[in-house]
Formats: sequence, C-alpha cells, structure tokens
Amino acid sequence: MNFYIVIPAHNEGKNITQTLKSLVNQKLKPKKLILVDDNSSDNTGQIINDFTKRFNWIKKVVNKSSSAHLPGAKIINAFYAGYETLDDHYDVLCKFDADIVFEPDYLSKLKVHFENNPCLGMVAGVCYIKKEKDWILENLNRNDHIRGALKAYRKDCFLQIGKLKRSIGWDTLDEILAQYYQWKILVDDSLKVKHLKPTGFNYSPGASLLQGEATYRMRFGFLLTLIIGLKRGLVTQSSQVFLSYLKGYSIAKNDKTPFIVDKPQGKYLRSTRWRGILRRIKFK
Repeated sequence: MNFYIVIPAHNEGKNITQTLKSLVNQKLKPKKLILVDDNSSDNTGQIINDFTKRFNWIKKVVNKSSSAHLPGAKIINAFYAGYETLDDHYDVLCKFDADIVFEPDYLSKLKVHFENNPCLGMVAGVCYIKKEKDWILENLNRNDHIRGALKAYRKDCFLQIGKLKRSIGWDTLDEILAQYYQWKILVDDSLKVKHLKPTGFNYSPGASLLQGEATYRMRFGFLLTLIIGLKRGLVTQSSQVFLSYLKGYSIAKNDKTPFIVDKPQGKYLRSTRWRGILRRIKFK
C-alpha cells in the first residue's frame, strides 16, 4: 500500500524538524513526501532543503501566497501546489500539517485499518497538546471528526468527493461528502499524535469572516450558521467571532458567491449537521 503525503508549511521553522523526523522514522515509509514551502519568511525552506538532500523520496515545492495566517483556501492552494506534482500511483493520500509529531507505527496502523475495511474512506488518530508538563487531548471537535492536520484518504474516496474544496471548512466538508458517497470514517483514539501548535494559534482576524462565508457556500442556511457561529463565539469567548460568522454569511449571500456543493449535496450536509446538533442535545 503506497502512501503519498503532502505537507503545506508556512513559517513552521520551530516545528517542522520534529514533524519530519517522526515521518522519516516511520516503520512504514511513505513512498513520496511533498513539502510545500508556502511563502515562508523564516528558516522553513532551509530545513526542508536539508531533508530533501538526505532522503530522495522527499521533495520541495515553493508556493507564493499571502503572508497572512489563514485557514481554508490558502492552505488548500498550497496543498494543491504539492499534489499536482504527484503521479497517481498511490493508494492512500495524506494531507498533514507541519507541526505534528507521529509515533513510529502511525502509518503502519493506518495501513491495517484501510486493509481491514475496503469501505473505509478516511482514517486518522487524535491530537494532543502540551499543557505545562502534560500532553492532554486537544478536544475541539466531536470524537468522530478527523482533524484537518491529520487527513488520510483512500484514493477512490479522495477522487469521488472531488478532492479538497478551496474553502474554509474543507476539513468537515470532505467527511460529509465521503459519507454521502457511502464511505466510512474512522477516528482511532489509540493513535495519539502530538500537536505542537494548537489549532487556530495566531490566525489572522479575517478567519471568522471566511468561516461565515463558507457556511453559505456549503448551503447550510442562516439558522445553522447562527448556531455554528454562536458555538464558536462561546468557545473562543469572543462576541466578535460570532458577529463575523454572520457578517461573512451575509456578504457571501448578497454577493451571490458561488456554492461549492450542488443542491442534493447541500441537503445532505444540512441534515447531517442537524442530526449532530440534535444528538448532542439529546445526550446532555
């Protein structure tokens, strides 16, 4: 089973060495690893160069983009800059972040999961962050959601969902579309990885605005956007985050921003999110 990995990296000089060491020390080596230096102004590019000189299966791609630290399209554009250099001789495609440390058996355990279940479209472990001297679960999402930092796709699933959408929210949309096409999703909480930089660390102020835009483009509707924005505002303890969600949605609607899913997919997305909300209310 051939694993190809693409890692977008923007100013990750403090973290990427640990990430790359953990990947070159995997029991199951990836066949190809593409590192995308996405407009970095630190020593990220030099660190990548050092690894490409030592390992012939590691390649570097330079991508020019904005200097802002934003989720969504910026990350996916960088991902595609790397992905488009690959051939199609892969069985599993991984999109990883440049601030993750993997245990040596991480890829080999993913391989076992994929081999044991031909209907499995996506699988990953869970992220832990350091708090004082301890590593604790980075519990930002429900336990059946694969984090954007840890995506691993079976090739057929990846192609059927239309690859990755160039939008914020891509890392939820991919899962729901995979389920729409009857693929299974697995989060293995025994696969623990260290996340060196917590999610959302130092995101630029426009991130919440883009998230509101994304809910429109995914056909969620205003009420779902209201609930999602309110939840995020409570988590971040910021009324501005909540208001930015609503503003981003309104701007996208008024501008008639193109949708990124068709009507049947949008209906499925909405029903899936509502089921998740109702399930959480039921068990509280």
